[in-house]
Amino acid sequence: MSVNHFELVNPIEVKMHASQHGSLYEAIVSVGLRARQINDQIRNQYLARVADLAESEEENVTNFDKLQISREFDKIHKPTFLAMREMLDGELRWWYSTGSQQQ
Repeated sequence: MSVNHFELVNPIEVKMHASQHGSLYEAIVSVGLRARQINDQIRNQYLARVADLAESEEENVTNFDKLQISREFDKIHKPTFLAMREMLDGELRWWYSTGSQQQ
């Protein structure tokens, strides 16, 4: 089994990048929130593709089409990995709101 080194995430690189923007905890929370957004987008795309399938009388044809769509979506990287790549590539940004709310 060959390892694609581009896909590996270096923990030191993550710590260095997180320290530039604040704490490591903030980076992890931001990546987690972005991963949830990516997961929701992927899920919505999958459900839209499956909903487009016309329910035919032959169950085997429909199941085969759903299986093909599922295989396509299985090839997509995990949302956590995609979010971490966005952070390391400088595409993910987080900040605090400047408005103070007193209760």
